[in-house]
Amino acid sequence: MTIRILIADDEALLRMAFSTILDAQPDMTPVGEAADGAEAVRLTRELRPDVVLMDVRMPGTDGIEATRRLADISPRSKVLILTTFDLDEHAFAGLAAGASGFLLKNTRPEELLTAIRNVAAGDAVLAPRITRRLLDNLRPHLPHGSRTDHHDERLSRLSTRERDVLVKVGSGLSNAEIAAALHLAEATVKAHLGRILQKLGLRDRIQAVVFAYDSRLVHPT
Repeated sequence: MTIRILIADDEALLRMAFSTILDAQPDMTPVGEAADGAEAVRLTRELRPDVVLMDVRMPGTDGIEATRRLADISPRSKVLILTTFDLDEHAFAGLAAGASGFLLKNTRPEELLTAIRNVAAGDAVLAPRITRRLLDNLRPHLPHGSRTDHHDERLSRLSTRERDVLVKVGSGLSNAEIAAALHLAEATVKAHLGRILQKLGLRDRIQAVVFAYDSRLVHPT
């Protein structure tokens, strides 16, 4: 199945570079390019891509606002935010707007391609250092008392191995990194994560990371 991708960035050279990389993949095809957020919204409505690569800082409608609009007009189109700026507020705002991932533009091409495939498959993707800082910022807002007890009860639904995987997810590790750390196949890690989400009633990897902090399995450093 071919992943159809829309590229939204105000720099023509970057759009060309992304398009060249994507076009070389047998399972991906770039279906359009947008130079600003408003054009990204219009083309998404028209083309219904599977994934939108979205820059944050664009003239007129920025990437965050465009992502927010796409959540309403084309929910099946997943947004993967790519930005030069490693700023917490971009990650927070993008995820709140409905993005499925947040990566920096200096990400290696193979990591970008993996992220696109994961997002298209319904997973969520965050650069590990973004994940850790995102959750460190949640520390003042972590719940106390009865809600923590409720989460302890939900943790009892997990096997020992599933708890191990959840701890690694909460630490910001990718599936490949978790597989290496726990001496498992990457496909096994993915299967464990799927069961974790199902048992805990969580939507995606990001919610699993927040849950790991919320239930005190992982502590901010």
